Amino acid sequence: MRYIGVFNKDGGTFRTLDMTAFVAEATGIFAERGHTLDCRIVEGRNLIWELERAARSPDADALLAGGGDGTISAAAASCFKHAMPLAVLPAGTMNLFARSLKVPLDLTDALRAVAGGVVALVDIATANGRPFVHQFSVGMHSRLVRIRNGLSYHSRIGKIVASVRAMSATLSRPLVFDAEIRTAGGIENRRATAVAISNNLLGEGHMPYAEKVDQGVLGVYVVRPMPPAELARLALSLLFGTWKQHPLVSERQVAQVTLSFPRRKASAKAVLDGELIDLETRVELKVHHGALRVIVPKVEVSTAPADTEAA
Repeated sequence: MRYIGVFNKDGGTFRTLDMTAFVAEATGIFAERGHTLDCRIVEGRNLIWELERAARSPDADALLAGGGDGTISAAAASCFKHAMPLAVLPAGTMNLFARSLKVPLDLTDALRAVAGGVVALVDIATANGRPFVHQFSVGMHSRLVRIRNGLSYHSRIGKIVASVRAMSATLSRPLVFDAEIRTAGGIENRRATAVAISNNLLGEGHMPYAEKVDQGVLGVYVVRPMPPAELARLALSLLFGTWKQHPLVSERQVAQVTLSFPRRKASAKAVLDGELIDLETRVELKVHHGALRVIVPKVEVSTAPADTEAA
């Protein structure tokens, strides 16, 4: 296959990596598998343009995107638009979609897994037509991202520290808002601290990401208002994957949902796959079942003979 690799040098691991050596390693690994890899190292400001150019290229069979969750989300949107298979190279802090696709988080292992991978069909979701692969969220998460973006950091560790500081500030002033949730089952008016819509249901026992992204559903999560101390305990449970057990957190699955915010402030924001966007008064969210082609690691099937009884 002919791959175009677009690597965001301003994102995550790539900030401190010797990109010349990395490109040499990547092209070598792909060549060993009989593929060609045209690597393009770009700055964050040129990322969207380069992803679009690669995704519509007639000279490529797949796009290999390297960076954090924002980069991967943007790449998925371009590949969804142009029907180009997407391969994910996790170089961010959380790497949530890579985890969903079972791509190794070590870059060298990821290169080998993708180079030896196969094409699979997975779901992608949209919020008012804007694609996302992980989550659309309103409330606590958007406040956290807004505060974190106002802090300075220059490395993966720095981003983690900034996230902790932003979380502390967010929990000290819990956000409460009104949301109308419209599904096939009817309309609910909810008072909430957070509302999140995920591409497939989020798993348990680990940080929040979908273990399967081919089930054709959205996960709808509502966090009801609670005191700061209780909200802090909920935030801690996110790290251990036990947050679904909290009595003030609800989960359901749907194929489509519409969110409305009757008292939305003009400056209100939402988070789409980790990136802040303006929050519209009405947001229609849909899942597009099997609409995104991705390269996933090939699952090795055991050929060991079954146990047999002695004659």
